[in-house]
Amino acid sequence: MPDPITGLVVAGSQLLGSSMQAKAAGSAAETQAGAAQAGIEEQRRQFDAMQALLKPYTEAGTPALEAQQAFLGLRGPEAERAAIDRIRGGETFKALSQQGEEAMLQRASATGGLRGGNIQGALAQFRPQLLSSLIEEQYGRLGGMTQLGQRSAAGVGAAGMETGTNVSNLLASQGAARAGGALGEAKAYGQVLNLPAQFLGMQYGAGGKAGMGFGF
Repeated sequence: MPDPITGLVVAGSQLLGSSMQAKAAGSAAETQAGAAQAGIEEQRRQFDAMQALLKPYTEAGTPALEAQQAFLGLRGPEAERAAIDRIRGGETFKALSQQGEEAMLQRASATGGLRGGNIQGALAQFRPQLLSSLIEEQYGRLGGMTQLGQRSAAGVGAAGMETGTNVSNLLASQGAARAGGALGEAKAYGQVLNLPAQFLGMQYGAGGKAGMGFGF
């Protein structure tokens, strides 16, 4: 006769094994997915930190570019006039113009040419030339700030693209881990569903063998 006790023991062992296998698959998947999530959070934290560090330089580049545009007249005649007036009314222009004119007058006085036309012409040209020189100098300094802001913005952009790529890869890894875990659990529980058929097969097989034994 079939031995139901043996069949139940075997079935119980397979049931326990399948349950443990399903649990292990789910646990491994969640561990891998959790590691991927930790990587995502770290990537975002590093990008935020870099963005915060470069923010002052990025923000400095914008007004510098606007000031350059003003000197070039690209922001309208009023902005151009205001930019030039700021230099003309600045302390640097006042101090340099005063020092330069005094030096020119002293040389003219020492050479007896104080009343000559040369000194008057030189004085008339000095301030416009000085103003033009200071404008060019200021434009160059602003260019340095503009380039600094541009490089900083480019650095933030490159870091953002790299972070996006890394996060996408980690999300894909996270999805694959959970999908693999779900498939592992399904496979394990699928084995459980096959236990009744296996049990019946064992019983009928045992019965068939017993019948064949009686035949002999």
